[in-house]
Amino acid sequence: MYCIRFGLRNTLTEIDVKLLFEHDEFLGRVARVKDAMRAKGIDVLLISNPANQFYVTGYDGWSFYTPQMVVVALDADEPIWFGRKMDAVGAKFTAFLAEENVIAYPDKYVGSDQLHPMEYLVKILKDKSWDKGRIAAEQDDYYYTAKWNRILTQGLGQGEFDDAFLLVNRVRMTKSAQEIEYMGQAGQIATLAMDSARKLVRPGVRQCDVMAELYRVTTSGTPEFGGTFPCKPPNAMVGEFASAPHLSWTDRQLEEDEVFYIEMGGIRHRYHSPLSRCVYVGTPKQELIDTTAVIREGLEAALDVVKPGIECQEMAAAWDKVIRKHGIEKDSRIGYPVGIGFPPTWGELTCSLRAGDTTIMEENMTFHCIPALWLDKYGLVVSETFVVTKDGAKPFANSPRELLTASD
Repeated sequence: MYCIRFGLRNTLTEIDVKLLFEHDEFLGRVARVKDAMRAKGIDVLLISNPANQFYVTGYDGWSFYTPQMVVVALDADEPIWFGRKMDAVGAKFTAFLAEENVIAYPDKYVGSDQLHPMEYLVKILKDKSWDKGRIAAEQDDYYYTAKWNRILTQGLGQGEFDDAFLLVNRVRMTKSAQEIEYMGQAGQIATLAMDSARKLVRPGVRQCDVMAELYRVTTSGTPEFGGTFPCKPPNAMVGEFASAPHLSWTDRQLEEDEVFYIEMGGIRHRYHSPLSRCVYVGTPKQELIDTTAVIREGLEAALDVVKPGIECQEMAAAWDKVIRKHGIEKDSRIGYPVGIGFPPTWGELTCSLRAGDTTIMEENMTFHCIPALWLDKYGLVVSETFVVTKDGAKPFANSPRELLTASD
């Protein structure tokens, strides 16, 4: 248990908070980030990505819609969390940081066209003399805006920042034992949710009601542990809509002889374990069964080559060899690394399972292999999220690798 103190209505309250990870694990993460900074000659790192902020500090709150930053400096033992005043209490509940390293800006900076939180951050960085060295920011991150960059670079007297996009993401790729345990639990939740959803797939049931059941199970989890809300809605398409990869469900009733394509994820403490299957309304046609069997064959061939030391492209090559044998071509990647998920994605963005990607797989890296086929009239998929072990790929879920039906 990690004891924290915080001021609340002018009283000093002491509570015990069980953090998701041990204090030493957070310090190890910070140390690895600093090693990556030194390798690039960076003295101060500005982290705007909420998933990376969570990874480095443990902070977990739905507050990233207002400006928020974590700063890692080589000359400081801990990072600082910088955010809205009302959210600083949440930082003290969830982050491993000492109280002095949780720094809030006043609420008058929120939603103002006269003041901006990054102006407040400039003052803090100057007070710490962190404007003197080389500063880097996650410049291609979803949450780092052009306005932020202008205020910070001008205020700190820097012509431009170094680009540290994906620096923390790459550090995140190799998971700890505790992270893998959470992803394993997320895989169990994904298994239950997919099975619960497919049992509702029959003519006359609304698509949205199937997805409501899936959301119920991903939230409630198992009797032993609960789930968490996903970082993005599932991709769930029916019939011809399943020929497009990233559409959503409707309130239309399901009809006989339709494919229900579901790409979802189980979630445990922000750790996502995606799982994709197709459920058929009625009795599947042989063509669909056969195509799903090809996908399964290709998926399993790709998983069979997994071991520490292979390149990501080797999985893609194994998949491609199988589908070409069956006269099928696919020009998109078949997967990506996953782990922590904050909107808008559970992907780590660092590499892909496709031809030409020479990223080396290491033990305890985690990937979502999703060799989906989007054809003219429908889409089909069988996917697995797995961890790289010394003995090969170990999937987190346990769902049949076939075209599912409600009666399975």
